[in-house]
Amino acid sequence: MNTKNSNYYAILMAGGVGSRFWPVSTQDFPKQFHDMLGTGDTLIQKTFNRLAQLIPQENIFILTNERYNDLVFEQLPQVTKRQVVLEPAMRNTAPCILYASLKIEKENKDAVMIVAPSDHWIEDEQAFSENVKTAFDYCESNDALMTLGITPTFPNTGYGYIEYDESASTAIKQVSQFREKPDYATAKSFIDQGNFLWNAGIFMWSVKSVVSAFKNNQPELFQLFESGYNVYNTEHEDEFIKENYKKAENISVDYALMEKSSNVFVIPATFDWNDLGTWGSLYDKLDKDEDHNAVVNAKILLEDSSGNMIRSKKGKVVVIDGLKDYIVVDKEEVLLIFPKTKEQDIKKVLQNVKATFGEQYG
Repeated sequence: MNTKNSNYYAILMAGGVGSRFWPVSTQDFPKQFHDMLGTGDTLIQKTFNRLAQLIPQENIFILTNERYNDLVFEQLPQVTKRQVVLEPAMRNTAPCILYASLKIEKENKDAVMIVAPSDHWIEDEQAFSENVKTAFDYCESNDALMTLGITPTFPNTGYGYIEYDESASTAIKQVSQFREKPDYATAKSFIDQGNFLWNAGIFMWSVKSVVSAFKNNQPELFQLFESGYNVYNTEHEDEFIKENYKKAENISVDYALMEKSSNVFVIPATFDWNDLGTWGSLYDKLDKDEDHNAVVNAKILLEDSSGNMIRSKKGKVVVIDGLKDYIVVDKEEVLLIFPKTKEQDIKKVLQNVKATFGEQYG
């Protein structure tokens, strides 16, 4: 890799709650701030370090909810106040990306940037950097909104899909359309067709292209945030955002821009990817014993038990007999023992727990 380009920027998205990882992930301490795989790094640290291989460290902006401000500085002591962009209200991905993009534009009109979630697991970090560099090169000389798509390994119904034009022989493909999360039969037909990718929510574009796309596709949202342009990157910015952010529409960047624009391109990723959205996806990533149990932190004694995902605090002894395909998560005041096949219901269970025992458990 050459020396880092000062026009390269990143927006690291770290505002989500990750409720399907309850009880480890809670509203006060969500999954991106946990070392979910027991590697010694939290997910946000891992993502920051991955981005910093290509992008100057000072150009990586962390987008998060204001309640996580202290956690960000605790886990990323190398970042400055300038780099932490706080949302005073939850408003989905479009408003915060527009806000951060205008701040970056004011600082550097030649910027190209990547928007990357903080909770993805990517093993081949060099391949990731190469894919992003290919996108940046294209975005510097073309008006393009780009995304990285993941080649599907099975008919997953939990992801949206990107359909692309197969006639392009280059690495960069024109997107035909975005497709919502499909049912199983539809997902299977997507895979059979061969020109569909999983939508990983990783985007690249020049600041010029993304600001102009917001201006054309979301004039009201654009006007709202543009009206604060003079105060961005000054001491009066916080005041403006506190006052105006809550007025923004709750809308995703996929819906606000990507599905409405004709200049959308995708690069099929050349790296392994896992979105670490659920205990099952974490289980898939971890090493297993001969009975296919995956363990984080615990000291275990297992009898007649297989296919389990087990997590406790470091060094805790966990004894299990006769359990198959379960999620077992022990955390101070909550113990979860739940069938892996029903992991999508954990969100609902969390709501019930909070309603029955109080908000402090979620």
